[in-house]
Formats: sequence, structure tokens, C-alpha cells
Amino acid sequence: MYITITAQKLGANFAQSAADFVAYLEKENEGKAIDEMEYFFNQYGEEISGKQVIHEIDNNTAKLKKTEPKFYSLTVNPSADELKRLQNSSEQLKRYTREVMKDYANSFHREEPVTVNDIKYFAKIEHTRTYKGTDKKIIENQPFATKILQLKNDIRKIERGEMEGNIKNMETQISKLDKEAPHRQNGKRIVRGMPKEGSQSHIHIIVSRKDMSNKYSLSPGSKYKASETVLNGKPVKRGFNRDAFFKNSEKTFDNLFGDKRNYVETYTARKTFIKNPDKYFASIMGLPTNQRAIAFKLLNKTGMNTAMMNIPTNKVQLVLKAIKQLKRVLHKGIQSSSIGI
Repeated sequence: MYITITAQKLGANFAQSAADFVAYLEKENEGKAIDEMEYFFNQYGEEISGKQVIHEIDNNTAKLKKTEPKFYSLTVNPSADELKRLQNSSEQLKRYTREVMKDYANSFHREEPVTVNDIKYFAKIEHTRTYKGTDKKIIENQPFATKILQLKNDIRKIERGEMEGNIKNMETQISKLDKEAPHRQNGKRIVRGMPKEGSQSHIHIIVSRKDMSNKYSLSPGSKYKASETVLNGKPVKRGFNRDAFFKNSEKTFDNLFGDKRNYVETYTARKTFIKNPDKYFASIMGLPTNQRAIAFKLLNKTGMNTAMMNIPTNKVQLVLKAIKQLKRVLHKGIQSSSIGI
């Protein structure tokens, strides 16, 4: 499970309206029949229009400054294995989203407990993803794409009489470069905008910065986890515990759908990898044999060669030293796969 929380920002300024973000989320409905469209939903409602989402989010910003976020975006990305457990069902994704938002509310540290009924949010399921310029496969295909584009530009110049050259030879070079590109999908070179294959369902959630009453600020972007401060001589609870939110979101999924995740699929493991990679790999080596085998299989999906880890545990330090050299590769894999958060 890969979950992100971001404040919607346009350059140096925060978005003053949810309109552009809602329009972005509506893109997948273009060209679809009404019964095939995915609508917004929330804790108790279905088939909510984008127009209503914009109205409710934009009118729930009392006393917020232009320099403060008006709303946050949560993205919930189940892994391919988790989607299989869900059978990629929209209804099950909605069910999980509603439970996740309970975890979200419970992660706020306040004098009065925050419940999901205090949270103004709207969610929408998307079933496809397209390749972006930041994807590893696009980056590694880019040198070939650049040469192909240059050759196509030269061909157009030759056709306009602006330069001389052999168009047939250039077309042969283009064909060769296209085939030599390292990453292909269904026989075609992977390019920006191409839909990704396989199960890609995920959930976008728009959450108002203010609570349902439009009186209190509930910011998941708080730099405080769960602490107390003194305001006007009185102790005041504050903060949002992201660690608790991410961990509980995993537990919620496992409890709802009977899943049992491997160590490398947990938020705890991912955080350990970032802060203490030695401990991360040592923990993998200390797993029971069957769980370690599953961990290796999952890590292989990130593009990391784990064969070198299959050595006696008493030699783990040798493994750790060698694996440090692979940290950059694994980190990229974690960011782009279901294992990351």
C-alpha cells in the first residue's frame, strides 16, 4: 500500500480553488458512457458531481489565508497483489476508503476526539495510469526518443527542401532506434502518455483543511505528530500522527480482506529502509525461511538482484556492505512500485 498526503500547490502559491484538481480527476471519464463513469463519493454518499465537490471544498475555507492550504490530496495506491485480493472491485475500494478515512480522523491529536464525521472529503477511483516523464522506463528510453525526434525533424526539413539527406536511410535508423529502446510494452516502445498495463486502480481523495463545521483547522501537514502546547495559559493538544495513519491503514486493509503482508510490504519496513538500511536488510535476513523467500520475490519486482543475499546469516555484514551499493536502485524501485510509501 502506497499512500501520499500533499497540499495542493501551484508554484509558490496554494490553490485557492479545487476546480483545477477536480477537472484533472474527471479526465478518465472522458468519452465514457454514463454507466461506465466513476463519480465522487464520501463517507455516506455516492454519485457526487464534480461541481458539488468544488462548491463544498471552496466554501469551507473560513479564516484561511492565501498562504495556507485550502485542501489536501490523499492518494491511496494498493499494490497489484492487494488489488487481486480486492478483485479490483470499485465497491471494495470504496469500502476500504471509508475505513481509511476513519483512520485518518483518528490520527489527529485534539482535546475532543476527531471522528470521520468531522472530516469533509470527497474521493474518486481511477482505474488507469499513464507513463510520465519521471518514470524510470521513460527516462531510460529518452535518449532513443530524442534521437528519433531529431531524425523526424530532419526528414521534415528535407521534405521542405531546407536540407539534404537520404530519407529512406533515416527511416531505417528510426526503426532501429525504436527497437533498441530498452523498455517496451505489448511490442511498442514505452513513451509518455502510454497507459500502463496491469491493474492500476487507485483512489484520489480531496480533504478540506477545515472540519465539517468550517470552524476548526485539521491539517495533516502539521509538523507536530502528537504533542501539547500552551495557548492563553491552557494546554492544547495538536498534531497529526502520520506514522499511526500509515500503519493503521495497512492493518485496516489486512483486517477487511484477510491479508497478511510480508515485512517488506509494511510501512515500518519502508521507514526503516530510509533511515537505517543496514537494519532493514538484517531484518529481512532474520525472517523465517518462507517469509524471506517472499521478501526476495517482492524485492526482485523492484529490479534488485537479491541472489547475493542467499548466504548464511552469520555473513550478513558482507551482504549489507554489498547491498549499500544498490541502495539507489532499490530506492527508485520502492518509489515506483507497490512497496513504496
